[in-house]
Amino acid sequence: MAKRDYYDILGVSRNASADEIKKAYRKLAIKYHPDKNPDDKDAEDKFKEAAEAYDALSNPEKKQRYDQFGHAGMGGAGGGGGFNMDDIFSQFGDIFGDNDFFGSFFGGQGGRRGGPRRQPGSNIRIRIKLTLAEMRHGVEKKVKFRRMIEAEGVQYSDCKNCGGSGSVRKITNTFLGQMATTAPCQVCQGMGRTITSKPREANEQGLVGQEFETTIKIPGGVAEGMQLSVNGQGNAGPGGGPAGDLIVLIEQIEHEELQRDGNNIIYTLWLSFPEAALGASVEVPTLDGAAKIKIESGTQPGKVLRLKGKGFPDLNGYGTGDQLIHIQVFVPTKLSSEEKDQLLKLQDSKNFKPEEKDKSFFDRMKDMF
Repeated sequence: MAKRDYYDILGVSRNASADEIKKAYRKLAIKYHPDKNPDDKDAEDKFKEAAEAYDALSNPEKKQRYDQFGHAGMGGAGGGGGFNMDDIFSQFGDIFGDNDFFGSFFGGQGGRRGGPRRQPGSNIRIRIKLTLAEMRHGVEKKVKFRRMIEAEGVQYSDCKNCGGSGSVRKITNTFLGQMATTAPCQVCQGMGRTITSKPREANEQGLVGQEFETTIKIPGGVAEGMQLSVNGQGNAGPGGGPAGDLIVLIEQIEHEELQRDGNNIIYTLWLSFPEAALGASVEVPTLDGAAKIKIESGTQPGKVLRLKGKGFPDLNGYGTGDQLIHIQVFVPTKLSSEEKDQLLKLQDSKNFKPEEKDKSFFDRMKDMF
């Protein structure tokens, strides 16, 4: 089933501000919150759908990829991961400004999910070089990279500074009276626990490096410089936090004869003078193999022929580009005596003289002045 447009999900325009996107998500999160809609699968799905849309549109980098490439730019590389409830509720401290918001709004039911903040892991970036054919048709690539995972044997205890809540409450006296504010604990960084024991090879967050291999599905139509995101394949988050993403940067391997221009493919076909004058049947390269085309007699330099549908598919489903064949006529720089004699005989022939289109133009210009 095709995914809905993220802007449609949140009910905002494509030029909506960050504040408008945030407000729209907050409204939907309240409306479809599972504690407000118990045992309602449709509400839960809409709750997750809104969270996924907000995650993409609230992040400038992800939003730019989505605006340019649609859903293919977000998860087109495959690998899955997706959204779960823990991932979604970890957003609420940023969205509502207080992890206790749902606890008070829903009578304490949502507060149990607020709790300590799970810090996500960092993203990993890799580059993949693709041929034009792979970029056109799509391809699966096995990649190896190093990622950080939680080491075996890491042990935790509740943070003594916040008592395991992940946040500290501060009372400030102001001229308006006492004001209470809640902020993430600076000792445990909002996680609610600290490491008490870890293997020697682990870093201060209890993570170790590991070689990892996965298969990435590249959709047809990707372009040079495009970034694909594989959810949950980045570095693990400290303290059991969600993993970051694997960001795949697409690089193009240059083709010997073909060039890309948007969704079109460009090929320059050089003809000899006899071929252009008399017509010919010639073969041209395409990303699907050689194709035979007919050159009409009298074909002029600069003419463009079109092979329909031989270009790149549009990532958003708006059709397929073409292969454009730019005609050039080769003029020899070295001639034998016999060849020169033959050309001299034709030099004065009426059919070998340029048509006087330009002359009539200049005559009209003289009349104007």
